[in-house]
Amino acid sequence: MKKRLLRSLWLVAGFTALLPATRAAAPAVTLTPLDDRVRVEIGGQLFTEYIFKGASRPYLYPVNAADGTSLVRDFPMKDTPGEDHDHKHHRALMFVHSDVNKIDFWNEGTSGTKFPKGNTVNDGIVETKSGAVGVLRVKNRWLSPTGKLIATDDTTIRFRGTADTRTLDYEVTLHAQPDTPLVLGDNKDGTMSIRVAQWMNAPRKEKGKDIPGAGTIVTAHGDRNGAAWGKRAPWCDYFAPKDGKTYGIAIFDHPQNLRHPTWWMAREYGLFAANPFGQKDFEPAAKHPPGQGDYTVPAGGTLTLRYRFYFHRGDEKSGQVADAYAAYVAGK
Repeated sequence: MKKRLLRSLWLVAGFTALLPATRAAAPAVTLTPLDDRVRVEIGGQLFTEYIFKGASRPYLYPVNAADGTSLVRDFPMKDTPGEDHDHKHHRALMFVHSDVNKIDFWNEGTSGTKFPKGNTVNDGIVETKSGAVGVLRVKNRWLSPTGKLIATDDTTIRFRGTADTRTLDYEVTLHAQPDTPLVLGDNKDGTMSIRVAQWMNAPRKEKGKDIPGAGTIVTAHGDRNGAAWGKRAPWCDYFAPKDGKTYGIAIFDHPQNLRHPTWWMAREYGLFAANPFGQKDFEPAAKHPPGQGDYTVPAGGTLTLRYRFYFHRGDEKSGQVADAYAAYVAGK
């Protein structure tokens, strides 16, 4: 009797010990290729879609928090009442730049720079892999308005999640043409970006008027809201309350990236971007000579940039953004 009782207690203890690991198991990531996009679900719930047709560049939309709350503006993909319609080229989450061999891949139409506007065209889905970590690998061609090939890229995006967070790792390798250097020009408009949902916007002044906002921008060095724009830091966070909860979006600059720590093109009206190519705009007081902030990839050469988007609950402290960045640096 005593032996049976001890054995029963041992089995219960063993089963109980397994429960935390079971609860903590990462939800499965499922990638589904479609005609114009790749759908990404985590734990059976939509996280995002990589859309590669219908616009002048590939982009990810929507981008949802773990509880399904949308974290990006709908415009120009969808007309939602009450949303601002500025900057129609801000398509949720994207990687593009405004001066690539004097072709503007960031702006559209007559907006932005004086450069002709280019197109980033999908050149094939190389891999879609589902599992604990979802993997999407694609190729793109960067074309001038006349169809001239300016550059190509290999892009890898990795997706994962927990009960409260979502993580998106974006790695892009730009390839210069064999006979032509690739010059990434010094301009503030770019590069690894997200346009946050309008309810996340921070307070700001616009044409002399105070525009309210519930959001907060903060860098790893403590620069907040308007003071964060143009500053360098290894990470930056953008968070705001909604329906009694606080949601945050942090972008991590990989320590091996060009010009790490990067400059932050973080605007109170909702644009949030890491840009290693905007020195003259971000540091105008330094009076840099023309072209100092340009970066040249030699003919036949490559440049690889890596970023992590960390979608979390709470502000930068309760969301443990600094710890999450340390894990990123450690390769986790």
